[in-house]
Amino acid sequence: MTWKSFHNRGETLRAVIETANTRLDARLPMDVDGVAETFGDELTLLGALQLKWHTRLSGHVEQQLLSQPMDLERAVVAAWIAAYDELPGVRALLDHYRSHPLDDEMGWAMARATVKERVLMATMAGQSGIGDLAGAPIGARIEESARATRAARPVPTVHTLAPQRPSFLDRLRSVLAA
Repeated sequence: MTWKSFHNRGETLRAVIETANTRLDARLPMDVDGVAETFGDELTLLGALQLKWHTRLSGHVEQQLLSQPMDLERAVVAAWIAAYDELPGVRALLDHYRSHPLDDEMGWAMARATVKERVLMATMAGQSGIGDLAGAPIGARIEESARATRAARPVPTVHTLAPQRPSFLDRLRSVLAA
């Protein structure tokens, strides 16, 4: 893959994410310019979106563990909510195609990705070992907790949409607590 094609892929994926987050209709935006040329088919695009979600979730888990190192499960729940808030259209797509895959190959891919995501959440919450598939039900419970927590909170106002950076004192406290 050349730099130009990699850059174009990134630009196209950003446009797809923006479209998905705007539409919130849980349908792959195959009509975005460059999608057919860059990704080719629905499964490839869905795989790229799954990777984007997984990467964002993992990053938020690490960030949350810095501020909540003693309550691992709450940190993972907060990370899932933060990733959802940034990528609501992507999460809607992943949920839709997990329940309604276009074919058997997509169904298998989504089932495998779901298990991996749930094992990651259980592992990061300190309730399972790395790669231990027995952690998937634990991760599913954590995911349901995150969904319920997010659904129960009030709709954010314009003032609360800006990301809150921890203060220097908060960062220092988390370092000292670790």
